[in-house]
Amino acid sequence: MKAKSAFTLIELMLVVIIIGVLGAMVLPRLAGRSEQAKSAVAKTDINANIATALDLYELDNGRYPTTEQGLSALKAKPGDLYDGANWNGPYLKKEPKDPWGKDYQYKYPAAHEGEDYDLYSLGADGIESDDDIGNWQK
Repeated sequence: MKAKSAFTLIELMLVVIIIGVLGAMVLPRLAGRSEQAKSAVAKTDINANIATALDLYELDNGRYPTTEQGLSALKAKPGDLYDGANWNGPYLKKEPKDPWGKDYQYKYPAAHEGEDYDLYSLGADGIESDDDIGNWQK
């Protein structure tokens, strides 16, 4: 008679248990990484991407957009711009959204000392709290 070669139930269970143990060790380490990545993207947008666009706007127009004009002034020429001849935008290709899909917050003049303007994300919870990411935080 020929011997059949196949896996036994015990061998299959052992493989499933090993895969389960490995998954239990790896998944907790990866769980918080997406929030860390979103925070890093928000910091980069605030301190580099949008900040550069605001600085270019200020160079062209002699001042930053007002709070009322907001970040929309970087995308489209504001109707209330005192001297529209200097506006050389758009300074951004699209309306800036934070990694959580919400609008970045902008205030000019700044409420925080040492900054020309306040630019920040409300973070994952969408309300002003400890998880906010702002240009005044270094």
